[in-house]
Amino acid sequence: METVAFRMNLNRGAAEEYKRRHDEIWPELATVLKQAGVSDYSIWLDEETHHLFAVLKRSDDHSMDRIPDNEIVRRWWDFMADIMKTKPDNAPVEVPLKKMFHLP
Repeated sequence: METVAFRMNLNRGAAEEYKRRHDEIWPELATVLKQAGVSDYSIWLDEETHHLFAVLKRSDDHSMDRIPDNEIVRRWWDFMADIMKTKPDNAPVEVPLKKMFHLP
């Protein structure tokens, strides 16, 4: 199991809507993520910078690299594009984070 962290950017004034949408995450999207080997996925908000900080665990045999090809994921990205920074295909802009410390 590997832990992965990354940062995304939320548009100003969109925190409440972002939370609402994730509180109502599509069950089929959750299934896609779990089938890809993702578990224990959390997203945190820095209210000063509007950065979203995501942490997830993925299995050694994960298939996260195929997630962008999934129709459900692409619809979710389209759904979220109005409230966060995205690439031209509406995929969220993700900045990988380097682990600097871990206390097990």
